Amino acid sequence: MLKQVPGGYRLSVHATAAARRDHVGGCHDQALRVSVTAAPDKGKANRAIRKALARALGIKQSQMQLVAGETHRRKQFMITDAPAELLSRVAELGSID
Repeated sequence: MLKQVPGGYRLSVHATAAARRDHVGGCHDQALRVSVTAAPDKGKANRAIRKALARALGIKQSQMQLVAGETHRRKQFMITDAPAELLSRVAELGSID
């Protein structure tokens, strides 16, 4: 789900666009589950996913960058300047369903 790489951390995300509500929590195939109400149109859902993740992880959106999966459910985000509690926060979110 969260892997340390040079320059920060890489977070695997299983995304669901056009959901009934925005929600971050749970695990799907070793990836953090993120649902957003935004439609997958012209990057709207990707922006909403980034915003929801930043809020849930307690980091700024500028600390996250989508590095893989722009048009797929399975996405990879690079997180830089991560706070010390990032690992525990991701683990906590992964256990919420």
